[in-house]
Amino acid sequence: MQEAKPYSISKKAVIAAYQRVKANKGTYGVDEQSIEDFERKLNNNLYKIWNRMSSGTYFPKPVKAVAIPKKNGGTRILGIPTVEDRIAQMVAKLYFEPCVEPIFYEDSYGYRPNKSAIQALEATRTRCWRKDWVLEFDIRGLFDNIRHDYLMEMVKKHTKEKWIILYIQRWLTAPFQMEDGTIVERKSGTPQGGVISPVLANLFLHYVFDDFMVKEFPTIQSQWK
Repeated sequence: MQEAKPYSISKKAVIAAYQRVKANKGTYGVDEQSIEDFERKLNNNLYKIWNRMSSGTYFPKPVKAVAIPKKNGGTRILGIPTVEDRIAQMVAKLYFEPCVEPIFYEDSYGYRPNKSAIQALEATRTRCWRKDWVLEFDIRGLFDNIRHDYLMEMVKKHTKEKWIILYIQRWLTAPFQMEDGTIVERKSGTPQGGVISPVLANLFLHYVFDDFMVKEFPTIQSQWK
């Protein structure tokens, strides 16, 4: 008799996650395994992800750190997970994103399903006909500076699934591997480049900024992101 797994994660969910990751393309992580390499033993690799995630023995590899030039000068660090870790994160995203999407405000456009920068610009242009001022600002280093303790409390507020909580915690603390091979521990932030990171960043911003602004300044019509 097959031993029951501690976490209920379907094989169909893993297959769906793989299909999404494949469609998104992307480069390889620290193991230098491309999606084409992964597909050479596709069934076996997908089974390993499902088996480890559903049994609690899945641990992410270090995140490949790549310096990307910024338009205004300087660089930002993009964190690239392995193909295996992107699929695992997608499994979690496909479950967790519908849990938090309903709480986000209509005027939140960043990294959301069926939302776009074009829609944000259109909303801003429409409101400019009614108001004679616009406030624009940027958040410096959002992905790099999110507090893990605050974020995990937010995650727990929206799911009771222990595997979601467990693996998000592991992804948050997975170290960076720099271009020279150096391993750098991370105590804050969620890597920009991770599949689950945009959802987590939106959840964090919802509580520390969007929700605060709506409650403290309810008369201001705004396009937050």
